[in-house]
Amino acid sequence: MIPEKNPSKVKRKDIQTMPLLSIVACRMLEDELVHVLSKDRELQQLIVVENREISGFLRKLRSRNCNPKTAFLDRVPMLLKGHSSYDLRITAGFLSSFPIFNRFCRKRKLGEEVSIVVNLLSLDLHADLDILKTEVYRNIREMALFSDGVLIFYGICGHALGKLEEDLADLKCPLFFLKDRDGKTVEDCISLSLGGNEAYARVMTNFQGMGTIYLTPMWASSWKQLENKNGSRDFNNRYLKNPLYCLAAKIDSGLVDDPDFHINVKEFACTFDMKVVNLRGNLEITEQSYLNARNGRNEKQ
Repeated sequence: MIPEKNPSKVKRKDIQTMPLLSIVACRMLEDELVHVLSKDRELQQLIVVENREISGFLRKLRSRNCNPKTAFLDRVPMLLKGHSSYDLRITAGFLSSFPIFNRFCRKRKLGEEVSIVVNLLSLDLHADLDILKTEVYRNIREMALFSDGVLIFYGICGHALGKLEEDLADLKCPLFFLKDRDGKTVEDCISLSLGGNEAYARVMTNFQGMGTIYLTPMWASSWKQLENKNGSRDFNNRYLKNPLYCLAAKIDSGLVDDPDFHINVKEFACTFDMKVVNLRGNLEITEQSYLNARNGRNEKQ
């Protein structure tokens, strides 16, 4: 009789079925997500967690012939049952007691095909960093229960998430982050768009003495929504309506062919009496971090 093992203690690297990667993401980075997901030709299944934030994300995915399923988070495990690695973990628990099975596991390359679950969280969370931290942590823990890995599609975000890796070290599921070439998690979505924390620091040094608001396509299309949310008045008075902030930096990373990007930036600059300056960004960190996560590699870029 084959000795039974506790399935919850089976290491996910020993479960040799379709890898299941979950992504907990800020809605501000939905364009970056659309970019990597729509280009992934080995993406076997995509599920987007149902909430009020996903309509634009789904529209962008579908415009690129990427048609995900949707389900509320508590229903995702049922949708996964019978598919991907989820349904075979108990079987893997039995088989992992055999040395020949473990040798096979070590030889098989993870990530040739992958199933992905995306949980897109609200922009409004940034109005209170304590709430942001609580919600991001809660969603990571819940998704880790059924995942082979979780990619955190956030930066440090005002240091609210600066100790995330340390705080969630008890998770058996590996966590992956948006890291620059120095192996450091990016500060925020602007650092991600510019190519890393060092690049961000150089740009800020160049603009020293001139208050600058940095605009990605999502920032440029969302500022009115953020302006009208409760708790944003202080941000408006200190930054957007502060005369010391005189530059609107438009970051073009080649992310989207969005005809409204220029219009939105121009409207923003006119509203707050700022001069538009153009910055060249890139997608290096986005693409490499996604590849590392989907292939199960926790390494410096």
